[in-house]
Amino acid sequence: MRKEAKIALIGAAVVAVAAGAGFTAYALAGGGSENGGSQGSDRTAAGEPKKEELGPPSAAEVRSTSAEFLTAWAKGDAAAAAARTDDAKAARAALASYRKDAHLTEVKLEPGKASGRKVPFSVSAVASYEGTSKPFAYESELTVVRDEKSGEPVVRWQPSVVHPELREGDSLRADEAGKPPIKAVDRDGTELTAQKYPSLGTVLDSLREKYGDKAGGEPGVELRIVRKDSEAAEKGAGTSDSDEKALPDKTLLTLTKGTPGTVETTISAKAQANAEAEVAKRQRASVVVLKPSTGEVLAAANSNTSGMNVALQGSLAPGSTFKIVSASMLLEKGLAGIDKPHPCPKYETYGGWRFQNVEKFEIKNGTFRSSFAASCNTAFISQAKKLKDNDLTKQAQEVFGLGKGDWTSGVSTFDGAVPVQSDAQMAASLIGQGGVRMNPLNVASFIATAKTGTFRQPYLVSPDVDDRTLATAPRKLKPSAQAQLKELLTYTATSGSAAEAMSGLGPDIGGKTGSAEVDGQKKPNGWFTAWRGDLASAAVIQEGGRGGSSAGPLVAAVLRGGA
Repeated sequence: MRKEAKIALIGAAVVAVAAGAGFTAYALAGGGSENGGSQGSDRTAAGEPKKEELGPPSAAEVRSTSAEFLTAWAKGDAAAAAARTDDAKAARAALASYRKDAHLTEVKLEPGKASGRKVPFSVSAVASYEGTSKPFAYESELTVVRDEKSGEPVVRWQPSVVHPELREGDSLRADEAGKPPIKAVDRDGTELTAQKYPSLGTVLDSLREKYGDKAGGEPGVELRIVRKDSEAAEKGAGTSDSDEKALPDKTLLTLTKGTPGTVETTISAKAQANAEAEVAKRQRASVVVLKPSTGEVLAAANSNTSGMNVALQGSLAPGSTFKIVSASMLLEKGLAGIDKPHPCPKYETYGGWRFQNVEKFEIKNGTFRSSFAASCNTAFISQAKKLKDNDLTKQAQEVFGLGKGDWTSGVSTFDGAVPVQSDAQMAASLIGQGGVRMNPLNVASFIATAKTGTFRQPYLVSPDVDDRTLATAPRKLKPSAQAQLKELLTYTATSGSAAEAMSGLGPDIGGKTGSAEVDGQKKPNGWFTAWRGDLASAAVIQEGGRGGSSAGPLVAAVLRGGA
């Protein structure tokens, strides 16, 4: 039987009356004239102000509109609640599904203190399925706006109003889980849980989505988010460079437990714990650790454990860390030699853009070694006129395995993007700007390739588990170029821009700093990548500033911690 819905909106009726009075007073005042004069020229024939003169919703309108919406939702009146939004059709379908498909009853909604047009609210309900019931509670938020057509205050409709983790096309559903649960274990058999390793939450969801049917478990009954794009996530590779990455379905509440099957991963519990501890000390930090000799991912952690997994799925300009790829191309083409003279002026112009070095430094009578170690931008931009538009893209794909959309890591990952560009954008790509997009997994992979000379696709689940084929690169880095590149990276880690962070980690080390400018940010994203023995790592700290001082200590710490 469907139980009566309730709402904990104390004094809602009083609030609504007060809000109506507030709106009337606002309308009579004509929206608040600065000079206190007549507003007659701004009124319609009926004496009401034009809707464009009403301005944003008042505090009273925010209270009354949110109260009316939440009251109707709690009562189970999807039509009435939807009518108080700016997209009645979508809202009505979602709110009806809330009870019909998610089987949520006894709904109580309690608003918090409004902040401008935003109203946070708490939700408590009972989830039921075939005789089994459990309480379910969470926090959400709504925003009140003025309707573009009517001018009335309404709730801006978006799926996250229903639940903060819902995206467009997702749904809430309570039933026998689509996939049996899994028990993920590290390379030594230690169980990996989201409670102990928060950054692995989306990874574990992705593993369940891909391997739940193959691991031998039995499904239980769960309240879960069913993703519109979960089918794409199941394929195990995300190749879009937008924020709308494929995400696996997510369990919100377990009504009856299933029997988990075991999935073995390449993760090292020791390395993961160390990475988790390090990113927790920082804001907007993401890091990956892998083995250059095999491509096995040992750790992936983010300081923000909700939302996108930036370490594996992020799509950011990698800045000067990408000079590793660019330098390999210049070395192979004979456009640079490790100790040959190489220009590093303050400025270099190409394609109508003037490029400069950080703090406008220059190196007079320098070599490619000194330019690379100091991360000189103009040393790379000066070579753009000697390159074809597709040279960098070919190098990234053919040697480093980047940007082909064919990585099969065992979970959803983004394998980078190096599009063919021309003029100034092509030149900017040489220094990791322009259209180049990477994440810490990609950057750790390409410094690993620089160390060994051979691309080995990163993976979190062995291909032996499901007989999938790992991606390969068409060719290896030419031996002479690889030897020079490795020496450049070692020199940078011992005597160049990466030396301070890598101090004490020798002798088998190499590294590269980077920073990437982002429109609208006061400080650039800080990047750092390095190897130590058979460990390679890369990290980004968004808005962290210079990579050597922001991301450098993070990478050094995880390399020092070992696996």
